Amino acid sequence: MKSALIVVDVQNDFCEGGTLAVAGGADVAARITDYLERRGDTYDVIVATRDWHAALPDTNDGHFAADGNPDYVTTWPVHCVAGTEGAEYHRDLVLPERTVHVVKGESRQDYSGFQGRVVDAPAGQERLTDLLLARTIAHVDVVGIATDFCVAATAIDARRKAATIVSVLTDLTAAVGTTTTIRALTELTQRKIRLEVSR
Repeated sequence: MKSALIVVDVQNDFCEGGTLAVAGGADVAARITDYLERRGDTYDVIVATRDWHAALPDTNDGHFAADGNPDYVTTWPVHCVAGTEGAEYHRDLVLPERTVHVVKGESRQDYSGFQGRVVDAPAGQERLTDLLLARTIAHVDVVGIATDFCVAATAIDARRKAATIVSVLTDLTAAVGTTTTIRALTELTQRKIRLEVSR
């Protein structure tokens, strides 16, 4: 059975010191790197996603709080603007050269990596769904930031659109909030997505 690892949004703005920092983000970056060093070769495809938002005055379809007062549920501080340091991968995340890169949230609200576009994609594989189906991926593991938003959304879409088995490796994720994480993990379980730890 062919498998893929999707590393979600391990970017400077989502780690300590960033404009939308998630506690434990930098530690997750380092732990994912360690996991890739130990287990990366077991995956047929490795994907890394990034938020890649347009700069102000574009509010990215309301994703950025226009009044400067985000609710941290549907509106957010300015973060991960395309081409800025905040949008780059965290320095402690070391990805193999064969990584497939996906950018999302270009002038709109995207949470799932499956809403984005594959960078330098082969013809007919510009969307992550098409790429994984073309490579006959049946099992997807999802890691990254944030458990309760983009990780959950990506895992749900992986199960719905591309793979028969999807797991979130919870020890390789970091979350925004306790309540939203409980809600997200409950939904993942209801959707037959496995909650596992890395080995």
